[in-house]
Amino acid sequence: MNTEQQSIYDMVVIGGGINGVGIACDAAGRGLSVLLCEKDDLASHTSSASSKLIHGGLRYLEHKEFRLVREALAEREVLLKKAPHIIRPMRFIMPHEPHLRPAWLIRTGLFFYDYLGKREQLAGSNGIEFDLENSPLASKFTRGFEYSDCAVDDARLVVLNAIQAREYGAQILTRTECLNAYSKGGIWQVCLKNAKGLQNVQAKVLVNAAGPWVADFIKQGLKQESPYGIRLIQGSHIIVPKLFEGDKAFIMQNDDHRIVFAIPYLEQYTLIGTTDREYHADPNRVKISQEEIDYLLDVSNDHFKTQLTQTDIISTYSGVRPLCDDESDNPSAITRDYTLALSKGEVGQAPLLSVFGGKLTTYRKLAESAMQQLKAFFPEMRGSWTATEALPGGENMESVEQLMQEIRAQITDAPEALAKRWASAYGSRIWNILGEATSVDQLGKHFGQGLYAEEVDYLCRFEWVTTSEDILWRRSKLGLSFTQIEMNQLDAYLVSKQQEPHAA
Repeated sequence: MNTEQQSIYDMVVIGGGINGVGIACDAAGRGLSVLLCEKDDLASHTSSASSKLIHGGLRYLEHKEFRLVREALAEREVLLKKAPHIIRPMRFIMPHEPHLRPAWLIRTGLFFYDYLGKREQLAGSNGIEFDLENSPLASKFTRGFEYSDCAVDDARLVVLNAIQAREYGAQILTRTECLNAYSKGGIWQVCLKNAKGLQNVQAKVLVNAAGPWVADFIKQGLKQESPYGIRLIQGSHIIVPKLFEGDKAFIMQNDDHRIVFAIPYLEQYTLIGTTDREYHADPNRVKISQEEIDYLLDVSNDHFKTQLTQTDIISTYSGVRPLCDDESDNPSAITRDYTLALSKGEVGQAPLLSVFGGKLTTYRKLAESAMQQLKAFFPEMRGSWTATEALPGGENMESVEQLMQEIRAQITDAPEALAKRWASAYGSRIWNILGEATSVDQLGKHFGQGLYAEEVDYLCRFEWVTTSEDILWRRSKLGLSFTQIEMNQLDAYLVSKQQEPHAA
C-alpha cells in the first residue's frame, strides 16, 4: 500500500464484525462508495463467539425489552428467507422448574413470544410432558414447554454480508487496522495500516463499528470523548460429545435466574452456554475461566441424566459483548438493545456514527437505522433494500436437503455429511467451487475431513482467507476434527497461496 491520498469514499466503516459488515452492505446496496477495514479476520471476535442463534430473546421479556424482542422476532422470519442455507428453524424445550418461574408466567411469556412478532414459517409454542424413561433429562423434570427459534452459522453470516457488500462495490480490507482519523474541511482523513504499510483514505462519513473497541477508538484514535460508556460482558461456551438424540435444543433455567442453552451442534456435539460476567481485561485475550467451566457443567449436570466432567470438554470459546452501559447491577440485565450515536461536532466537522451494543439477530435492522440517521448526508442514496434480497448462496434455493440431492447427483461419491456441509455453508454458490467435477478426486488435494483444494482456493480468492484458523474455525468448524498434522499441511498450502490476490 502507499501513502498517497485516495478518492473520497462516502463512508469508511471500522470493524468487520456483524454490525460493520451489515452497515457496509446496506450502504453499498444504496449506491454509496464504501470501504471497510478490519484489524483481524472477519468475525474474529464477538461475532463468532455467539450461541449461534437467531432468536427473539425469550428472557429479555423479563427485563421488559419489548421493542428489542418484537424487532428480533420479526427478523427471524426475514433472515430465514434471506439465508436458508446458514439459518434453520430449531425447536427449544424448556423443562419446568416451579420454584424458579411459575407455569402461568412462562405460558404468558410464550404467548407474547408467539404473537409479538410476525410469525409465518415458525411453529408456535406448546406444553409437553416428558417420558421419564426415554427423556435425556433428569427424572425430576416431568413437564415443560416447547417453542421455536433459529440456529445460525454466525461467522458465515458475517462473511456473506461482506461478500454482498463487495458485490455492490464496497472495498473490504481485512488485517487492516485503522490507526487514527481526524476531520479536516468536513472530510475524514483516515490512516490505515496493514502488512504492506500505511494508506491514507478520505471519507464523508466515518462509522465506528469496532465492537469491544468502540469507546477506545473514539478516545485514542479520534481524540474525542465517547458519548456512552461500554460494559464488556464475557460469554463463554463449552462443546461436549452429543448429550442427547434429536435436533431439538434445551433451554435450562438456573437458580441465579439466568438461562443456559444446550444446543445440538454439527451432528456429533452439544454446545452449552452462555455465561454472563463483567470483563475488564484485553478483549483480544478473552478466554473461558475455571469458574465459567464449573458453572456450565453444574447447570448441565443438574438437568441431564448424562453427567459431564471437565475431561468431556472437546473445545471452548469465549467472546465479549460490548453492551451500552445502562448502569445495571446485574450483567444479565444490561440491555442487549443497540444505541447509535451520531456526532457532528462543531461546524464543518465530518459526521461520525458509533455503534454501541446490538445482537446478531438484529444486525440488519441496526444497519437500516444507521442509514436512516445518515440519510441527511446522502440525500441521493437509494432506499432500504435488504429485507427482501437473499444473501449470497440463498438465491434460487429451495432447501438444504434439495441442494444436497443435487450435489450428490453430480459428485456421485460425496458422502452425505460432506454434501450437507457444502450445502449449509455455501448454498447455491457451492457450484462456484464444484464446477464440472463429478467426483471428489477432481477437487484437488484432500487436507482431511472433506476439505479439498478447490474449496480452499475459493476461500482464498473470494472470502479473504489467509490462515488455517480462518478456514477451520470461521469459514467452517472443521477445527473440531482436524489433526495437528492436517493443520500443518493446510498451513503449508496456504503459505504457497499468499502471493495470489484476493477478489476485487
